[in-house]
Amino acid sequence: MFKSTFRLLVAFSFVSVFGSALLAQTAAVTGNVLLKKADGTSVAVEGVTVEAFRTDIKGSGPASKTDKRGNFSFAGLQLGATYVLSFSGPGAQPTYYPGVKPGQSPELKVQMTEGDGRKLTPDEVRQLASGPAGGSTGELTEEQKKAQAEFEKKKAEVEGKNARIQEENKIIEASLKEGNDAFTAKNWDVAVAKYDAGINANPTFAGSAPVLLNNRGAALRERAVKTYNENVKVTDPSVKVAAFGKVKADLGEAADGYHKAWTIMKNAPATDIADPKVKETQMANAVRGAADTFRLMAQTEQVDETKIALAKEMLPEYQAMETDPAKKENSKLILGDLYRVVGDADNAIAEYRKIVETTPDNLDALAGLGLSLVNAGYIKDNKEQLQEGANYLQKFASAAPPTHKYKDDATGLIESLKAEQKITPQKVAAPARRRTN
Repeated sequence: MFKSTFRLLVAFSFVSVFGSALLAQTAAVTGNVLLKKADGTSVAVEGVTVEAFRTDIKGSGPASKTDKRGNFSFAGLQLGATYVLSFSGPGAQPTYYPGVKPGQSPELKVQMTEGDGRKLTPDEVRQLASGPAGGSTGELTEEQKKAQAEFEKKKAEVEGKNARIQEENKIIEASLKEGNDAFTAKNWDVAVAKYDAGINANPTFAGSAPVLLNNRGAALRERAVKTYNENVKVTDPSVKVAAFGKVKADLGEAADGYHKAWTIMKNAPATDIADPKVKETQMANAVRGAADTFRLMAQTEQVDETKIALAKEMLPEYQAMETDPAKKENSKLILGDLYRVVGDADNAIAEYRKIVETTPDNLDALAGLGLSLVNAGYIKDNKEQLQEGANYLQKFASAAPPTHKYKDDATGLIESLKAEQKITPQKVAAPARRRTN
């Protein structure tokens, strides 16, 4: 499992780094060319060839031509490079424009004069690039200086963002690997700490956070089980209470993490996830992990009541995707068990009834319903609920094997109800069949 998720994480990471870089690697350069005639007037000139030459390295870019309005455009010159543009056309003196930065604005303004239409060679352009453009001083206008400063600012922001992403990826990849190594070694404390470091590097990025959150949830569950098993038979009440508090906290954190992983993936933009199967896999991992976490909460009876809302959201997702009928049916018990553990008898009764209506012989549902009805009956001094609870407990006790975890509780309650409340169990009426249209 962990080697697989690590490869996914690496793939996501490089999408982040190089995806951002690709978006920022090229930028446009636009401008307008006017021809100053002998009579002093200036007109837009069509058909001027505009060539781009790199001045920072030996290289050239594409060529462009002016349109009827004298406009030209380069759609994608290398961002961060410096160019000199060469201008030549029929009846015009060739000229050049140095210090061009892709992405700068406003558009370049170039003026040519009448001439023989000669074209500058690349070497001539580069030799002249250190001098003034078009016979001018070569100084940029205040407007151009302002545009250039804005361009440099944006460039620095892009470069800074890419540098941060690269650093985040280093942290994330190292944290995932070290966390997985610790998990394999069953060092749950280290695993949780390493996954935390990776999550904190970029807590909401769909390319990394869900994998780390899901793995962290698995480590938290394992640590909770270990703590519970080591302390379940401890006789010192203070030690047991402290240990079980840790169990509850770990399971609660795991539930939060699985829900966050699922939510991030569900809302992730397509640009963050190149492969839809990866999204499906991580969402499924989150849902399965959450269902198992809620099951452990009920089984250990260490339930953080504030997490029941998450169970109500995640368990139906699990039931919708689970293809094993037995697992699907067992998962329906979890919500009722959570309510029963925290003492919410009314909601527990409602959840257990849903199950016995469709599967009347489900032993765990019969026991849970009977126990919850008796609990509610005692609290409310409601004989009707006590009677119904005794009925379900008897149905359960008659069918359950001696080893069932609720067998002793059920038989003990039945005897107490007989002795203290004078209630004798009666046969449970068959549930009414729901009408179908």
